[in-house]
Amino acid sequence: MALTGRSALLAALGSVPIGAFAPGWTGMLAVNAPLALAILCDYACAAPVRKLQFTRTGDTSVRLGDAAEVALTVTNPSPRRLRAQLRDAWPPSSWPAGAEEVVSRRELTVPAGERRRISTVLQPTRRGDRHADRVTVRSYGPLGLAARQGSHEVPWSVRVLPPFTSRKHLPSRLARLRELDGRTSVLTRGEGTEFDSLREYVPGDDTRSIDWRATARQGNVAVRTWRPERDRHVLIVLDTGRTAAGRVGDVPRLDASMDAGLLLAALASRAGDRVDLLAYDRRVRAQVQGRATGELLPALVNAMATLEPSLIETDARGLSAAALTHAPRRSLIVLLTSLDTAATEEGLLPVLPQLTRRHTVLVASVADPHIERMAAGRGNVDAVYESAAAGQTQEQRRRTAEKLMRHGVTVVDATPEQLAPALADAYLELKAAGRL
Repeated sequence: MALTGRSALLAALGSVPIGAFAPGWTGMLAVNAPLALAILCDYACAAPVRKLQFTRTGDTSVRLGDAAEVALTVTNPSPRRLRAQLRDAWPPSSWPAGAEEVVSRRELTVPAGERRRISTVLQPTRRGDRHADRVTVRSYGPLGLAARQGSHEVPWSVRVLPPFTSRKHLPSRLARLRELDGRTSVLTRGEGTEFDSLREYVPGDDTRSIDWRATARQGNVAVRTWRPERDRHVLIVLDTGRTAAGRVGDVPRLDASMDAGLLLAALASRAGDRVDLLAYDRRVRAQVQGRATGELLPALVNAMATLEPSLIETDARGLSAAALTHAPRRSLIVLLTSLDTAATEEGLLPVLPQLTRRHTVLVASVADPHIERMAAGRGNVDAVYESAAAGQTQEQRRRTAEKLMRHGVTVVDATPEQLAPALADAYLELKAAGRL
């Protein structure tokens, strides 16, 4: 039983004349006995909570930043009218801060033998699975003096997917890909290593592309045209170790890496390449293999949705072994990791020869834009010291990148907003150069 504020108010109002005119047990019983009887009657008339029936319908997935709607249907099989307050509990990250009280609590009236449907709108602030908690109902009597209260388990889950904000860069990169593939009206044909077709020579063409046999057959000078390689294997490796947990602005490094990986996957699949995903720190956290073009992005976002950084150092040897296992033939291995000096020199550099011996390796890292702003500061003594520290950090990252490039690795180091398009451009450059 739960007493309401109305019961407390009536008890308080009844105590005033008792204290003034009839203090003592007799006066208290004269006022509180009828009130207690009214409370018991009101409680008895309240609709039972345990007999209520609940079902859920609605969205099961949503992109981070969007809203999901989950409907809860309440059925009242009892012969009494249900007047209730209902709380549909979800994890705190299911709404923006301060919105839970407004969204999750509802006033509800359900006549006997009928049902009512209420909708809960979720606006998650983090990736991952959001599981519904208990539905708590407080059923009031007709006088509003007492209430029955109980909770029900009504399971439901909403998966919050990565937002894929970098998809806005996809049309421009696809246009560049079409230029490389020679499918648009441009002055220069795309470079590549796979023969495409023959055409008549025009002034300015590379004489090394002349096909002398075709020229002899046709009587006109014919040149070969080439197109970028297709059906190549691209393995995207996400480092989910401790360095991925660092936040750059309001975004974890891992989230920025995932966004860049999604844009690269969308672009590479459109280019006719096969794309796989591997997430690793000291064991495989997620993997996607052998998906067709239409199934690739849904599989990737589902695999990435529940990924969280592990606060442990990444096992570089294990990561290298897992990558080689997932890429048995020559592939482009895109490693989204940190360029921190210690982590790279002690972990990644010793195992690079195993990867570069057989594969083309591209390392992408998230740079902190705050470091750039600090490096440009000169306003006061503190700003000068901060600028010196930022400059030292930038120099260390540059030297680390140079060490990687000496091993034949392509390095992309960009801020979260620029990492995805920069990685896509690096992929296109490798494809144009015939290095995949």
